[in-house]
Amino acid sequence: MIRPQPLALDDHRLQQLLAEDVPYGDLTTEALAIDARPGQIRLFARDPMVVCGIEEAARMFELCGARATLHAASGQQAAPETLLLEASAEAGILHRAWKSAQTLVEWCSGVASRAAEIQEAARRGHPEALVALTRKNVPGTRRLAVKAARAAGAVMHRTGLSETLLVFAEHRLFLDEDDPAAAIARLRRRCPEKRVVVEVEDVAEALVWAAADVIQLEKFSPAAVAETVAALAAAGSTAVVAAAGGVNAANAEDYARAGARLLVTSAPHLAPPRDVQVRFARGV
Repeated sequence: MIRPQPLALDDHRLQQLLAEDVPYGDLTTEALAIDARPGQIRLFARDPMVVCGIEEAARMFELCGARATLHAASGQQAAPETLLLEASAEAGILHRAWKSAQTLVEWCSGVASRAAEIQEAARRGHPEALVALTRKNVPGTRRLAVKAARAAGAVMHRTGLSETLLVFAEHRLFLDEDDPAAAIARLRRRCPEKRVVVEVEDVAEALVWAAADVIQLEKFSPAAVAETVAALAAAGSTAVVAAAGGVNAANAEDYARAGARLLVTSAPHLAPPRDVQVRFARGV
């Protein structure tokens, strides 16, 4: 049974994507005088993939006037030759939505598939390890990046600056006093419902900020993560340890095995798109 996931983009944003590709009509289809002829388009997985963005693709066809049917949903594992989506309409309508819909699914599925690979590797290191995608997505694609993270069984590290507390060295530079306990207390007093996350650059700094809820280790090796986890435990800290910077599918298992329970990564945002094959047919 197909269980479509909620749309990450509303009709206005999807219309903008369509208008970007077809701002003044489809010159080739119209000049050939084939735009009114009935047809069908089908989208298939050419690569193994975690599908993502297929609901938005279907809606793009519908916005152009086609009848679209989903055969897969975001979050589904798809083998090559899996039928993802089909739509029926006049040829001009199908050509109008074709490339924008295909590209969206390919890009989203690339991000989701890479995130799923990292998440799978992390779980081999520890069954409770969780992968979190950073907000370093391609500008303008955050809503789709969030959907891709969820499709992969991962989460977003932050969706923006407005909802999380993450203290960097660049914040600490502007503090009037060098008192980590006072800074943490201020954050908890002003944002009592939020967890306090502090990014550190070495073991000593981690111990200074050990009272935080989450200690984020920036560009630590797995061995350094293990050393820091042991030092924090010896100091009585209950902070969750997050590894950030350079985390990928090749080392995620090692980071999780070293004691990092949250693996923060930008790698999925740079993943190559997964290939979606498009097949047209004439209608009757």
